Amino acid sequence: MANQRIVYPTYGTCSKFIEVELDDDNIIRDVVFIGGCNGNLQGIRQLVIGQKADDVISKLDGIRCGYKNTSCPDQLCRALEQAKREGA
Repeated sequence: MANQRIVYPTYGTCSKFIEVELDDDNIIRDVVFIGGCNGNLQGIRQLVIGQKADDVISKLDGIRCGYKNTSCPDQLCRALEQAKREGA
């Protein structure tokens, strides 16, 4: 099967979209953040590529940015969950 790629519109963050690509084993093959804090998001990208989606979700789920109820890492978890559902 082909890798699963989605574009996820973020909510409550400076980034506007997250492009996520998972392989058939739910390993993250690529993540691209559109908008947001470029340096921090490049760092997150490098750290999560090659990781299992479930492992990343367990580590980043619920992280908040300041007074916001979410963050770019938290929104990445939502994107990964959607990609997993759509790839099932």
